[in-house]
Amino acid sequence: MIPELVRTWVAGWAVSRRTPQPMELPWGLYLDIGKPAQLGRHVLPEAEESAVRAAVEAVAVPHTWITVPMEPGEVAPWLPGGWVADEDESGHLMATELRVTNPAVPEGYAASEEVRDGVLYVQVHDAGGELAAKGQLALLGEAVVVDRVVTETAHRRRGLGDFVMRTLADRAVARGATLGVLGATDEGRALYETLGWKRYSALADCIYRPW
Repeated sequence: MIPELVRTWVAGWAVSRRTPQPMELPWGLYLDIGKPAQLGRHVLPEAEESAVRAAVEAVAVPHTWITVPMEPGEVAPWLPGGWVADEDESGHLMATELRVTNPAVPEGYAASEEVRDGVLYVQVHDAGGELAAKGQLALLGEAVVVDRVVTETAHRRRGLGDFVMRTLADRAVARGATLGVLGATDEGRALYETLGWKRYSALADCIYRPW
């Protein structure tokens, strides 16, 4: 199941972040990201040493990443010099069966929604029009990938993250989706687990930093 969830996550991430579609390689998938801190990312659907070593051998450019569905400490021994399994960047692969909950926007806030190019955006503003929370998801048919769920610091602990997640799920179900997938930070994982999301694997991020 984990390889399928990884592939769904990568496909949705590419749609959500508007990167080129993932490229199939012998060891997994490659995302061309083009940012200074992350030029590209190899994503391996399975935690296999041979796949990790093959991906590493194909990398010659610094700030290229490899993501593997395993703990950072477990993949570290497979990495040659110049590579680091970054604990801070690593996350969690999570999924859930989507269901409708009809959430109400917390008092004092207003919500808006928009769909653009296969991505559903939800934003929450306070009474003064300041952005308080947001989230988005990529629509892939029966599956969706949730991304960029953020509550601004001044508006935390007011149920806004809960509202955004539930609203995204409701709208996804209305469009025929049954499965939700996401890559979570440690902080995000805590929220998602309260909403019924299950952690299926760690996502170890390995970064080529040869200096």
